[in-house]
Amino acid sequence: MEKNCSRDKDLAVVLVVGKDRSGIVAQISDFLWKEEINIEDISQKIMQGIFVMAMLVDLASARSDLGVLAPKFDRLGEKIGLSIQIQHHQIFEAMHRV
Repeated sequence: MEKNCSRDKDLAVVLVVGKDRSGIVAQISDFLWKEEINIEDISQKIMQGIFVMAMLVDLASARSDLGVLAPKFDRLGEKIGLSIQIQHHQIFEAMHRV
């Protein structure tokens, strides 16, 4: 059954920071895929051996809500030696309102 392509998006920002090594993007992408989270945009950089990645993700079809996902990201980060944080996109919008 096809998912409704006109559905509203539920955007969040995922930040990943840690010592650079191969396989980071693959591990994070695999986790997102298993949780049915779509990557809308991604930016990554390596700064003096430190891996930094920011992703805009869509949680509209996710298997879990943000309250359940945040601890899962924490556990994944501990397992693979990275800091992984997720925040709802509305937090960023609220910070920039006057």
